[in-house]
Amino acid sequence: MRVIDLSQPLGPETEPWPGDAPLAARVEETVAADGCFVRRIDLPEHLGTHFDAPAHFVADGATVDQIPAERLVVPARLLDVAERVGDDPDYAVSLADVLAMEAEFGRLEPGQALVVRTGWDRFVGQAARYVGDLRFPGLGLAAAELAVERGIAGIAIDTLSVDRGVETGFAVHLCTLPAGLWHVEGLVGLERLPPTGALLVVGVPPLVGASGFPARVLALLP
Repeated sequence: MRVIDLSQPLGPETEPWPGDAPLAARVEETVAADGCFVRRIDLPEHLGTHFDAPAHFVADGATVDQIPAERLVVPARLLDVAERVGDDPDYAVSLADVLAMEAEFGRLEPGQALVVRTGWDRFVGQAARYVGDLRFPGLGLAAAELAVERGIAGIAIDTLSVDRGVETGFAVHLCTLPAGLWHVEGLVGLERLPPTGALLVVGVPPLVGASGFPARVLALLP
C-alpha cells in the first residue's frame, strides 16, 4: 500500500483565513533546561489543511468529536477540473463537471468523499494568489446539491474553502453541512490521486466541541 500525504505543513507561516491570527508557538520547556521539549500552541480551528464539522455553520450540528471514525476513512472520488480552472480565481465547479465525472468513472456512492482538484494548491506559500482578495475557485451550488443527493460523506478540496472566494453567502456550506456532510479544505498534491481506488483518511483529532480543526489527511493506494 502506498501512503500519500495531502496535507500542508502547519506552522506560523501557514496562511490563515483573512482576519484570523496565524499559528503561534511558545516554547515552555527545553531539553537543555528541563530534560524535554514542550511548546504551547495557539491557532484558529480552520487553518491550513483542516476539517469542517457541521457545527461550523449549524447551531446544533455535530462537532468534530461527534463524527464517527468510520466516516473519516472513506473511498475517494477525484474530480479533476484543474485544466478547466486554469488561472480563473472565480471558477465554480458545475453540475455538468460532476455528471461528466460520473459518466466516465461511475456514479458517486453513499459514504464516499468527493475530492475536488482545482490546481490552486500550486499557489500555497504565495498569499497574494492562494488567498488573494478572497479570489479562489470552489463548488457551485448545483454541484453541492448533487453531492447531498448522492449521500456522500464529505467534500474535500485544494483551496481555502469549498465555496468560491467570491461567494460571500457561503451557499455550499449552508447546503452541505446541515445535511451532515463534512468538508476538508486546503489539501495539496491531488494530482497524485487516481479517479477511483484511493482510500481517504482524515486524521482530525476528536477535539471536544470543535467546529473544525487542522488535519493530517492521507490517501492510501493499493
